[in-house]
Parts: sequence; C-alpha cells; structure tokens
Amino acid sequence: MEEPVIEPPGLPPAQGEEEHPSLALANSAIALPGGHTLDLLGTPGQANQWLTQRGLAPADAGMREMCATQLRSLREQIRSLFASRTAGLPALPAAVTAINDAMTRVPTAPLLQWDATTGPYRTTPHPTTAIVDHALATLAADAADLLTSSDTQRLTACGSTPCNRYLLRHGRRHWCSTRCGDRARAARAYARRTNPE
Repeated sequence: MEEPVIEPPGLPPAQGEEEHPSLALANSAIALPGGHTLDLLGTPGQANQWLTQRGLAPADAGMREMCATQLRSLREQIRSLFASRTAGLPALPAAVTAINDAMTRVPTAPLLQWDATTGPYRTTPHPTTAIVDHALATLAADAADLLTSSDTQRLTACGSTPCNRYLLRHGRRHWCSTRCGDRARAARAYARRTNPE
C-alpha cells in the first residue's frame, strides 16, 4: 500500500534553495504557527518524493525507514552547521564529521568482499542504499560548497517567528517568503497598537 504524501502549505522555495539543494534539505522541516511542524521527510515515501523532485533518486527507489532516517539525520547536521555559521559560532565537531562522512561514504567502484567458502568477489551495495548514499554525498558536498563559498556571507535564518528556514539574503530581504514577511510586519504593527509609547 502506497503512503499518502503531504504537500507543504503553499510555501515557495526560500531564496537560494534552487541553487543549493542542501539549503532545501535544511528547510524540509517547516515550523508552522501554533507550534506545529511539517516534516517533508517524515516517511520513506515523502523522503523518496523529496529526493526525486531534486533529481537525486528515481521515483521507484523503494526508500526504507533506515534511509529516510539517514536523510533526516543529515538534515539536522546541516541545520547545525548553518546555525553555527549564521550565529558566528564554531561548528560542532560532530556536524563537521557527519558532513565529511557522508561525502566519503559513496564507493567509486565495486567493493571487495570475502566469503569464507567462495573466496573474494566484488560487489556493489544494495541499490537503494547506494542511491541514498549518493544523494547524501551530493547534499553534504553542496552544504560544504555553500559554507566555503562567497554565498556563505548571505546565509541567514528567516527573520519571522516561528519560521525556522534558512535563505540566501538578497538585498534587504530578511524573510524566506512573502508570507513570513507579512507575518513579521503584522506582528510589529500589532505590537505598536498594543504598546504605544
């Protein structure tokens, strides 16, 4: 039975997501008003669809929970690095290690295996695992590229509460979407009306 896929609530991609899939990955857990969160990678089917939409996996990859968990884990490590960068703080060593591990996990050739009875042979990992490992390596490499490029100076968190998305600032823009900008302006106007000084 195929699981239903939940669409995000009409949010356009944040500035920079189209150029940097790692930014889109970081933004795949969306904080909504009222304390709710929408996880675009919440199930294996949703994770498969997310990767397919970005050209990182075929639609019929047969994603398993273990693979979706790896993708969600990489997302949290990338978010940690982005948070450190935007706050001007040192990165957690575990986050740096996770990115480096993801980039080096993908074998470039069939691996050597040794069976006790038949001896040595070459094999490739399980196809779904290989697809996910390749996607993780691509996303990790993109995060490393973003953090070491000139674009990193533009990386910022959305300025609207409770939004938790990141964007590449363009001009004076502080929000990931017009929805967040409108929410921030409405909150400021409400604060001025209720607390006149």
